[in-house]
Amino acid sequence: MTVSVEQVRYIARLARLAFSPEEERELAEEMSAILGYMQTLDELDTSDVMPMTHVLDLAGVVREDVVQPSITAEEALRNAPDSCGDYFRVPKVID
Repeated sequence: MTVSVEQVRYIARLARLAFSPEEERELAEEMSAILGYMQTLDELDTSDVMPMTHVLDLAGVVREDVVQPSITAEEALRNAPDSCGDYFRVPKVID
């Protein structure tokens, strides 16, 4: 599949990106090469390949949830520069 410069311009406009004419030409060539490689992969017979979520056999990588003691609100707020009741007070960052 070949990607044209016009298609690159269309995609760039949708993504609100600006490219020089040289960059548009290079992107068209690179995108065409990527899609060409994907077409090559489509020719492979994967009917006997089991679907997988990861290339490595990962099992049990997430630890079990264990209830552990926690600090109190007073301890958490002890070193806070500013607090209000049980909450941290921070400077306003959005108008």
